[in-house]
Amino acid sequence: MTDENRITLRPRLNLAPASTPEENFQNDTLRPILKMQHDLLVAAFELYLEKRKVRLQQLPARDRFAKVKELVTRDNRLRGLLFGMTVGHFTVAEMEYYRNNDGAVNRRLTNLLTERLNGSQ
Repeated sequence: MTDENRITLRPRLNLAPASTPEENFQNDTLRPILKMQHDLLVAAFELYLEKRKVRLQQLPARDRFAKVKELVTRDNRLRGLLFGMTVGHFTVAEMEYYRNNDGAVNRRLTNLLTERLNGSQ
């Protein structure tokens, strides 16, 4: 698949202009990919919860967000799966940016995934 094909598959989002390169990458790359992959990300997360016997519904609503963040942050298998489902849709140029800014991108991706997965529960 070519980079142009990858980009045309992504949904168009109407977001406020970014003020930093990191925010621009988040809005132009991460958010559209996560929106496109939403159903698959949620399904993978629900399968993970089922296999690990994690019952988010039994937690008080105020504790669920923290639990989801903990799972996405600390469980390397889950994190690798979710990150792979996202990074696999990068173009070559986006991969180069990611390679040079992996710490900042990983923090943003973790936060976006946490928000998205918490909202699906």
